[in-house]
Amino acid sequence: MNFSETVFVFPPQADGHVRVRIFTPANELPFAGHPILGAAFVLGGPLQLVEIRLETGAGVVPVRLEREGAQIVFGWMVQPVMAWEPFHRRDELLAILGAGAASLPVELYRQGPGHVLVELESPDAVASLRPDLGALARLLSEGVDCFARDGRRWKSRVFVPGAGVDEDPATGSAAGPLALHLARHGRIAFGDEIEIAQGAEMGRPSTLYAVAQSETHVEVGGSAVVVARGEFRL
Repeated sequence: MNFSETVFVFPPQADGHVRVRIFTPANELPFAGHPILGAAFVLGGPLQLVEIRLETGAGVVPVRLEREGAQIVFGWMVQPVMAWEPFHRRDELLAILGAGAASLPVELYRQGPGHVLVELESPDAVASLRPDLGALARLLSEGVDCFARDGRRWKSRVFVPGAGVDEDPATGSAAGPLALHLARHGRIAFGDEIEIAQGAEMGRPSTLYAVAQSETHVEVGGSAVVVARGEFRL
């Protein structure tokens, strides 16, 4: 498919409306943000739901859908509770990224897929990154979210070569950890909503929103657009 993730939909097995399985070009993920959001947009319309519950490998993920008339225009997902830990190969990672320094502790967050969060000194530093993707894939299978404050927004780039995704244009499973990371380290307050700009360097600019209400309640929001329809005969 040549996409960062592809979603397959099945009948529910628990208390969700549907069950989903999510695949990158290299592996299966228990949870991923934008595949969940896109699936909610596609399925929420025909099912006429205000909230759709999707069963994932990380548990049931509810998505609240906002409409203008009959059209779904936005969705907010409550993300699985995540864990975090220090990333002990910080200096090696910075060298692979070509980044001089990190402004906050470098930590690995897990909520299904894992992402190492690295704050850089400026949006230009994020935009100019040219990581050694082969070395990055050998270093870790998780993703790396490099970010910096850009006025009232946060600029982000996410690299996941270990999962077959050199760079991802929109990463909901990194946006939630980013909001929590910023709140935990005092960059923002718990309850503050952040806006994240991602994907510009790929020619696929995306805007995401996230808020950490607490360490155990994180929401990520955004929109999705249907760009093609078709069918496969197997």
